[in-house]
Amino acid sequence: MRVKGGTVRKRRHNKILAFTKGYRMTKSKLYKVAHEAYMHAGQYSYNDRRKRSGQMRNLWIQKINAACKNNEIQYKDLIGGLKKKNIELDRKVLADIAVNDPQVFSFIVKSL
Repeated sequence: MRVKGGTVRKRRHNKILAFTKGYRMTKSKLYKVAHEAYMHAGQYSYNDRRKRSGQMRNLWIQKINAACKNNEIQYKDLIGGLKKKNIELDRKVLADIAVNDPQVFSFIVKSL
């Protein structure tokens, strides 16, 4: 006797169609197209999670650079000076200090 698996297949298809609900045109209506779109979306989200860390680092550098301009120092001189003095503040912490506590950032710049 042959087993067709109708309910299992229907459940699987409906799950994919539910994931692709807001997609444009047939990507949310037809299973085959929706499955392709769903798989690509998963790849894009995985890759972009990896890219996010680099984008955050760029944002931190921009914030630090803006604060450096306010204190008449170049970004490269600040980072070089921190390394020479063995002050181990990463860019995330420096950016947070630059935005939320400019007096402390100015104190760090003057200590170099």
